[in-house]
Amino acid sequence: MRQYLVVANQTLGGEHLLEVILQRAATSPSHFFLVVPATPPSEHLTWTEGEARSIAKRRLQGALSRFRELDLDVDGEVGDPSPLEAVRDALQAGRYDEIILSTLPPGLSRWLRLDLPHRVERAFALPVVHVVAEMGRP
Repeated sequence: MRQYLVVANQTLGGEHLLEVILQRAATSPSHFFLVVPATPPSEHLTWTEGEARSIAKRRLQGALSRFRELDLDVDGEVGDPSPLEAVRDALQAGRYDEIILSTLPPGLSRWLRLDLPHRVERAFALPVVHVVAEMGRP
């Protein structure tokens, strides 16, 4: 069974990500582990770590429900606020064949400004598939 680590936050419910996950599931038996880093919400000027974790938890629960309704083998967790550390933590706990990283488009994405897709690929020596949300579609 192929093991996929899916890392997303604001884009977790997006069709772009669902398409990639469904493609993987159609090719071979697959398990998907979702990590939602508890990153600070961009829509608030001030926030607490508890608020960030709460938002991430809601997104995770919604995605788990949606993916399970599609008969996908999926589970997940809220991760470290640093997406790189969230990936590191997940990789210490399990073995994965590929990392699927979903971001907002350039100009909107803090993760892209951090060069996260390339940093993850270099740090962990695993294939990284970077999917970008379309404008108007998370």
